[in-house]
Order: sequence, then structure tokens, then C-alpha cells
Amino acid sequence: MAETATLVAIASHGASRLPSVELDSYNVELKDDEGFIGDRASKGAFRDIIENWRKSLRKNGDDPFGDEKSDQISKKTLDTLLTKGDGEAAGILQGAIEDFSQELALVIRRFLKTKGWKDTERIVVGGGFRASRVGELVIGRTAVILKADKVDIDIVPIRNDPDEAGLIGAAHLAPKWMFKAHDAILAVDIGGTNIRAGVVQLSLKKGPDLSKAAVWKFELWRHGDEKKVSREDAVAKLADMLKDLIDKANKEGLALAPFIGIGCPGIIEKDGSINRGAQNLPGNWESSRFHLPAALHEAIPKIDDEDTAIVMHNDAVVQGLSEAPFMKDIERWGVLTIGTGLGNARFTNRKDE
Repeated sequence: MAETATLVAIASHGASRLPSVELDSYNVELKDDEGFIGDRASKGAFRDIIENWRKSLRKNGDDPFGDEKSDQISKKTLDTLLTKGDGEAAGILQGAIEDFSQELALVIRRFLKTKGWKDTERIVVGGGFRASRVGELVIGRTAVILKADKVDIDIVPIRNDPDEAGLIGAAHLAPKWMFKAHDAILAVDIGGTNIRAGVVQLSLKKGPDLSKAAVWKFELWRHGDEKKVSREDAVAKLADMLKDLIDKANKEGLALAPFIGIGCPGIIEKDGSINRGAQNLPGNWESSRFHLPAALHEAIPKIDDEDTAIVMHNDAVVQGLSEAPFMKDIERWGVLTIGTGLGNARFTNRKDE
């Protein structure tokens, strides 16, 4: 399987020089005596904080959440508690929001002390946690904490739905000249529990900087809900999802560019292999002999009779790139994605754009 067949001289996988930005840092894994710093700002950490508050009340025999496990309370239930429902349960949630915001502020301070994150002017927060009212309040509270401590930085929620941002950002992995005379591209967002594939309409006439790009259709596969999914099964399923989307785009008359952009957890090497960070994916994705772009190129060698170009990068990088058109008022900015772990990337806008 030749990795070189996956590229049509447009970009390398995991590149630090991208069409609109320089990638200064990504997938940073900071540690202290207690372990990885990023683990303090994950979805699991937030649920642990809720559980700790509940334990305090259980000592008095009163837990307003009853027997439901903290990690199984739905985001919808938590959001509803902020406006109506049991007052004590809402009190627990408010306490958890405050505690988690303090932890997130601490994590951000640590990132800002690293060389790759020095002089960051704005941080966009994405990931599944952001897709809730609770997440929005955490982002707002974290911003206030940092400003009160005179940390000169903006903390804002990602503007697109995080699930869609992870697809839209793929349009920024290749130079825009490649998309001339095309309406849309194929994009893939690979996560520890879900794999999402979609068609991103570019709308270059309305927004030449890709500011109007939007997801037209997407398909979702929850591989985390299935037992014994192999790496080969996952690749085959993803290829089928992409072929289905190609058929739908053709029927709609959308001109697809011969390009697939992929966001995937981990450190992405130039040849399309994954150095580390893909441990939550089905099968061994970190083998030096496995190259997802090459495997997909083998399954989809052409799109509309043109050779398929495929570029893969880290998923937090790709999600962050969806914000690139809206960061022109500053020079240095970053993204944190709060999910199973804490994804991260720092960018500097290119002056020649």
C-alpha cells in the first residue's frame, strides 16, 4: 500500500504550515505530580466533580439525583436543571460549574507558560462539552476568572456546533485553488466513540475565505456502541459512508472536489501514520504500517474521474481551523477541545494571506 498515492502534491499530513496559518503547537501533553494536566479539564473530570458534590450530600442521606450515576446523567437533564427542577440538584451543578471552571482556568495558565502557547491572544473552546448550556457557562466563568486575575486573553466558545466544526475545518487543510469550480468537499472527523463523515459546502462566492462553509449532509457511526470492531471494519465502514455521501452529492448536482480532509486523534506523521494518541480508536491505529489516508485512497481512488487527494491532521487542529476566517483581528490564537481528553492546538495567522 503506497502512502504517496494518497497525495496529489497539495499538502503533507500533519503539516505545521497550512494555507492560512502556521501551526505552532498541538497535542501538548503537560504533566504534574498527579498526571496529565489536561485530564483535569475533560468531560470525565466534570462528572467526577459532580460525583464529589453528591458524596458530600449522601453523608447526610440526601442526594437529589437519586441512584442515577453521575456519568450517566444526560447533558439535556443538566441543562434543564439550570432553569427549572430540584433546587439542590441545581446547586450541585452550579458548584460543579464553578469548580470545573477553576480547573480549566488553571490548565489554561499552564498552557500559556509553554513556548508554543506564548503570547496567545484568544482561545476558542470546542469539543462535545461545549455543545451544552453547562459548557457555555463554564467557558464564560473561566473567562471571568482569568480576567479577574489579570490574564490578558479572550476565552470564547467555538461558533459552529463542535460536531460540524470538526468537518468544516477540513476545508482549511488544502489551498483554496484546489476547490475552484467545485461546490463542496468530503470531510471526516474521527473520535474515540464516533466517526462522522460529511459533505461541506464551500460557498466560496459568498465567502472566499471559507467563512460561509457549512455542513450539507453528514453520516454518524457510533463505533463505541459496538463490540469487537476491528480497524479494518472501521476503515471499510468509513469508506462506505463516504461513497454514500458521494452518491448523494452527485444526485443533488453538487460538484465535489477530488479531496478528502480528515481529523483524527493523535500526533499525525507526514506519511499518514499516527505516532501516538489514538488508543481509543478500534484496533491498532498507531502501527507504523497503517496509514488511513492510503487505505481510504485504495477504497476511493477517484472522485468524479479525478484522482483523490487526502490530507489528515489532528482532530483538535481541524476543529480549530474552522475558526480561521474569524481570527483576522488578532495574530496568535488557540483551540481547546473538551471531550474524552483535552485536545489543543495553537496557531499564528500567516501574514501573506
